[in-house]
Amino acid sequence: MVEKEQVRPLAPAADHPSSDDNEAALHLKKIRRRKLIRCCGCLAAILLLQAIVIIILILTVFRVKDPVIHMNRITVTQLELVNNNTTPKPGTNMSLTADVSVKNPNVASFKYTNTTTTLFYHGVVVGEARGPPGRARPRRTSRMNITVDIMTDRLMSSPSITADFGSGLLSMTSYSRIPGRVKILNIIKRHVVVKMNCTMTVNISSQAIKDQKCKRKVQL
Repeated sequence: MVEKEQVRPLAPAADHPSSDDNEAALHLKKIRRRKLIRCCGCLAAILLLQAIVIIILILTVFRVKDPVIHMNRITVTQLELVNNNTTPKPGTNMSLTADVSVKNPNVASFKYTNTTTTLFYHGVVVGEARGPPGRARPRRTSRMNITVDIMTDRLMSSPSITADFGSGLLSMTSYSRIPGRVKILNIIKRHVVVKMNCTMTVNISSQAIKDQKCKRKVQL
């Protein structure tokens, strides 16, 4: 009996891509690459523009400027005179009250801690005072009063006191220091110390200040 030959199905013919399909795929790939390059270029341009704007703002609007301290007025208090208003009464105290203003030209607040003021007479410390902490609002000026109690024993023990009281004028110098910090947008933080040296002449009879000169210095 003759065996029947087994019929096997023919394998499907391989589907080879045509040259047109290859060119279309390559063209599509080039288009995607161009779009990606354009997107990356736009993103880089936006980031560069933002960086330029931030740098300009930091160098102009957000630049930390020096706070300005100014001695507006100084008055003599608690001074009792004898001998025709030419000599302080023994055992009495003498005080100076300084009206100080702090001008903040920045766009952020200037927070300052305890201020210190030292009074000198011919190089000898005759008085010290501390002012309370505070805040100068953006582009505003804040004022404070600082009272310096003078150590009369040191003042009267100076060898120059007799001649100064005889002339009716008392020459003194003061040194004030205000440390603080300026913070802009929680990004730019700068510690600032404002210093001021003043020379003044006190008229003993009228208890007024004359010929006051001050020099300021800012340390960043």
